[in-house]
Amino acid sequence: MINLDHTIVPTHDKEAAAKFFARIFGFTYEGPQGPFAPVRVSDTLTLDFDDRREVSHHHYAFHVDDASFDAILGRVKGEGISYGSGPQETSNMQLNDRLGGRGFYFLDPNGHSYELLTRR
Repeated sequence: MINLDHTIVPTHDKEAAAKFFARIFGFTYEGPQGPFAPVRVSDTLTLDFDDRREVSHHHYAFHVDDASFDAILGRVKGEGISYGSGPQETSNMQLNDRLGGRGFYFLDPNGHSYELLTRR
């Protein structure tokens, strides 16, 4: 078995990015640890937000249950964040129904693309 333990998320402001991610996804941000601003996503995954002068845009996809999907979508809408049905359609304010589930994409302030899906 292989599990991804952590990955670095390049940002212009690691603490602001970690707080944004934690707030939207419903996680707790406990402050910086060493050079990173980590957010624990699960028992097996932490996103380590890090300051970078140049930020390349990445894509992060999360498989979630229906209750988590609804809660995260509600927070995205509540903050007035544009979302969309596809990776090139991040602002059409629509969901997709790929594979019989629901999904959507949105961009964070650093330009990273987040995808939520209820079916794999």
